[in-house]
Amino acid sequence: MSEIRRLERRPARLDNIVRDRLKAWPQRPPGAAPLGDGGAWLRGRPCDGEPVAQPYLKIPGSDRMRTIPDGLWLHFAGSAEDPYADILCIEACSTFQNLLDKRSRFAPSTIALLAHCPLPWLLAPLQANDATLRWHIIPFLSGPPAAALTVPVRDLRVLYGLQRTHYDGFARHQMPHPHEYFCPMEALTAHEGHENPAMRSLLARASAASAFMDPP
Repeated sequence: MSEIRRLERRPARLDNIVRDRLKAWPQRPPGAAPLGDGGAWLRGRPCDGEPVAQPYLKIPGSDRMRTIPDGLWLHFAGSAEDPYADILCIEACSTFQNLLDKRSRFAPSTIALLAHCPLPWLLAPLQANDATLRWHIIPFLSGPPAAALTVPVRDLRVLYGLQRTHYDGFARHQMPHPHEYFCPMEALTAHEGHENPAMRSLLARASAASAFMDPP
């Protein structure tokens, strides 16, 4: 019996499987085109060996209402005076109700979304085989930070992974919002899923650069 078939009987475990697979994805989303702004990509979630100190999303003034995606990539850019992040989120939705709940968290709003990066995450190495500290990659940081970093989100894209029956039904009867993208769950649970040409093509379209005829 296939792994995805067995996990359909225990949907709560799908999130864990997806997060485990996403740990193998690179620091830059596969297929993402450069934006020409001198920024840099970092994988915020999931991270090896860091179950607590990982970036999350919040609204200004809130310390409790946090959005914690299964996968989170941040493209840091701007200056020390005006920093920002473009983000790509990946969410595994094991039920249709789960999809509705997660879509509501990323619905368009007039309130600015903030990306909060804990200090231990900033001071930690990129990954087990790369000792480069994360803060070195962020272009507007000129020295080691002394506190957590919170930056406004300029652009948001979300990729939802759906069970095959939900995916087929959604594709037939629903219309995604401009910031939303969808794939079957098995594309996220697959080994080396980031090497899949179809996934790379999808994530290339889920980039702000895809909106320009001639990106800078």
